[in-house]
Amino acid sequence: MDVSGVFTKLRNTLSSTVNEISAVLPGNPLLREYDAGDQVGSGGPRYLWKIYKATKKSTKADVALWIFEKKQLDQFNRTDREMIIEVLRKGCVQMTKLRHPRVLIVEHSLEESRESIAFCTEPVFASLGNVLGRKNNIDKIPKELQPHELHDVEIKYGLMQIAEALAFLHSSVRMVHGNLCPESIIINKMGAWKIAGFDFCIPNTGTVSETKFVSSDWDTSIPSPALPNPNYLAPEYILSKSCSPASDLFSLGILLYSVYYKGKTLFECGTQDVYRVMPKSVDQLENLSPHHLEKIPQEVREHEKMLLNPSPNVRPDAEQMSKLPFFEHVGVKTLQYLDTLLQQENLQKSQFFKGLPKVLPQLPRRVLMQRVLPCLTTEFTNHDMVPFVLPNVLLIAEDTSKEEFLKEIFPKLIPVFKIQRPIQVLLILLKKMDLLLSKSTPSLVNIHILPMLCASLEAPSVQIQELCLTIIPSFAEQIELPAMKNSILPKIKKIAHEGSVTAIRIKALVCLGKLLPVFDKWYVQDEILPFLQKISSREPGILMAILGIYKTALTSDKLGISKDIMALKSLPHLIPLSVDNNLNLQQYLAFMSVIKDMLQRIEKEHKTKLEQLSRMRLEQDAALDFTRDQTNGVSITEDSNVTYISNNRIVDDMFKSEAPPINSEPSSTSRQHLTLEEKQRLARMKEQENRMKKTGDINPVNVGKPVTNHTHPKDLTSSLMQSNVQAMGASRSKPMSSMMSQPMSMMSQPTPMM
Repeated sequence: MDVSGVFTKLRNTLSSTVNEISAVLPGNPLLREYDAGDQVGSGGPRYLWKIYKATKKSTKADVALWIFEKKQLDQFNRTDREMIIEVLRKGCVQMTKLRHPRVLIVEHSLEESRESIAFCTEPVFASLGNVLGRKNNIDKIPKELQPHELHDVEIKYGLMQIAEALAFLHSSVRMVHGNLCPESIIINKMGAWKIAGFDFCIPNTGTVSETKFVSSDWDTSIPSPALPNPNYLAPEYILSKSCSPASDLFSLGILLYSVYYKGKTLFECGTQDVYRVMPKSVDQLENLSPHHLEKIPQEVREHEKMLLNPSPNVRPDAEQMSKLPFFEHVGVKTLQYLDTLLQQENLQKSQFFKGLPKVLPQLPRRVLMQRVLPCLTTEFTNHDMVPFVLPNVLLIAEDTSKEEFLKEIFPKLIPVFKIQRPIQVLLILLKKMDLLLSKSTPSLVNIHILPMLCASLEAPSVQIQELCLTIIPSFAEQIELPAMKNSILPKIKKIAHEGSVTAIRIKALVCLGKLLPVFDKWYVQDEILPFLQKISSREPGILMAILGIYKTALTSDKLGISKDIMALKSLPHLIPLSVDNNLNLQQYLAFMSVIKDMLQRIEKEHKTKLEQLSRMRLEQDAALDFTRDQTNGVSITEDSNVTYISNNRIVDDMFKSEAPPINSEPSSTSRQHLTLEEKQRLARMKEQENRMKKTGDINPVNVGKPVTNHTHPKDLTSSLMQSNVQAMGASRSKPMSSMMSQPMSMMSQPTPMM
C-alpha cells in the first residue's frame, strides 16, 4: 500500500474553515488582509485552483480566494512541478493585466509562499466546469451545486458574454486565449460568465495590422496540467502547428456543445493520444451528421456547424457571434442592459425600469436573485430612481421565501424605509405593507417598519397620510398589540383631532372604527370612546364617523358597550349630536336608530337585573320565615327533651330526634309569591303536622303510688316525668310501643290541683 498516497489523500480532505486555510497557507501574506471561508469551487488547468469565499478585513468586502497547494504536485518530479507552477503563475499574471467587464477581475495579485500560491478575485459562484458536473478538487461540494441546472436564458447570455470577451481579446488585446474550456470560464456571484485561465494564452508576435500567433509543439512528455485541454482544442494546433483567433472560435463551438450536452464534448481525447484522435475527428467534423447536434437549439445549429468546421476561414469571428439572432432574447437583452446601468442616464433608466415588471415573470427565479436583484438594489443610492426600482424589487420579493427575503432583500430595503422624498417611495412601501409584514420578523417590524409607518402618519403630505390611514386596518392584526396601542393609535388620534383638513380627520376616524376589533372591550371603553367626546368639530362627515365608531362598538360581538357607559357617557354625548343643525334627515335617523338601540339595550339589561334582584330578595325572605317557623315550633319540645335526657338514657333515645313544629302556620306575607321550592317545604311541614295530630295523646302509666295532695301548686311536668320513669323501671319488658300509644296531651295539659 502506498503510504504517501494515503497521506496525500488525507491532506486533500481538510475542511475549508479559516483555521484550516491558515494551516494550508502558513506565512502567505494574503492571509494578513483576508479572512477565508468555505470552498465554493475549483478551476484552472485540471482544476488545480481551489476557490474559497473570503472577506477583506479592512472593508469587509466579499472576495474569492484562489489557492494552489503545491503538495498536489508531489507525484511529479521537480522539473515537472516547476513547469506546472510556472504555467499557473503566467495565467494569474496575465489576467491581472487585463481589465474588461467580461474578464475576471483580480482584486489582489499573486502571492507565493513555500507551500502555496494564492491570489484574490471578485466574488465567485463556481467555474462553469463545476456547474456542468465536474467537481474535481472540491473537498466538500456546496449545496448550491447539488444540483445546479442552467436555464436557457443563462446559457444564451453566458455564451454571448464569452463571445464579447473573445472579441475584446482578439481585437483590442491582439491575443489568442488558447485554452477556452469550462474550467477556464468562471461564473461570478452575480451569475455573469467571465473568462479566466490565461495560462496558455498566445500573444501577437506580428504588427497591429498583420497579426501573427505562434503555437508551441504538442509535447506528450509534458505533464497534462502544463498542457491545454485537448477536448476543446482546434485541429490546427496539432495538425498544422498554427493558431489564430479562429482557433478560439472552434473552442467556443465545442463549449456550446458541452453546455447543451451536460458537460460532454464532441470527441474525447487525452493528452497522450492527440496525434491519433485528432485526424479522425477532423474527418468526422467535415461530415457532421444532424443527429450529433440534435440538442442544440435550431436557431443556432447552423452557426454551430460553422464554428466546428475544420477550416478556420469558415468560422465566424467573435464579433459576429455576439450579434447572432440567437441572442435576441428579451431575457438576454434585459440582463445585458442591467450590466450597463452605470453608463445610462436617469431618463433612460426610468424608461427601462417602467417596462421591467413585464419581463421579470419570464426570467427564472435564480436569475432574478443572482443577476437582476443586485443590479436593482445598487440603484437605491440614487433617490431619484428609487420610485422606479422599488416596485421591481418588491415584485421579486413576492416569490421568495421568508429566509431569502430576510437574507437578500430586507437588508437592502432598510435605507429605503428612511427616504421621505420623493413621496412616491412611501406610497409604494405602504401599498406593499402586507408583503413586508408577512415576510419580516416582529423585531424587524418594530425596529424598521413601525418608524416608517409613524413617519408616514406624521408626513406633511395629506396624500401619504390618507393612504397610510386607508391601508393600516388591512394589516393591523400583523402588528403587535403594544406597538399598535403605543405607536400607531396616538398618531391616528392626533390626526382625527388636529388634522389640517376635514377629509383627513374623517379618514382618521374611519380608520379608528376599523381598528376597533383589534383591541379588547375595556380598552375601547376606556381609551377610544372617551376620546370621541373631545372632538369639537361638527361637520356632518365627522359626526357620522363618530356615530359609526359607537355603532361598531355597540354591535360587535367581541366588544359591546356596558349599560353604565351607555347611560352615563354615550347617550349624553350622542343625543346633543343628533339634533345638530348640520345633519340631514337620513343622518338624523341614523343617530336616532343608534340611540334607540342603546335605550332598548339599557331597558332590557336593567329590567333583567332588577328582576334578578327581586327574586333573590324573595328567596331570602322566604328562607328567613322558614327558619323562624322552625325555631318557634321546636322550642317546647327542646325543653321537654332536656328533662328526659337528664333523667334517663332510654327516653333520650326515644326523643332525640327533633320534634316537628307545633305552631307552623305561615304568616300572611310568606303565603304570597312563594317559589316552587318554598311551596314544597310548606307541604312537607303540613304533612308532618297532620301525622302528629293523627298519632294521638300519650297517657302516663299509673304505678299505684298514691298521689299526695298539696295545698300549693305543683310542677305537674316534673311529677309526670317522675312517675313515668318509675313505671318504666318497674317493668322493662313492656313493649316500647305501649308507652308511645299514650296520649301526648298528658305531658302538656295541666292536672287539677289537689
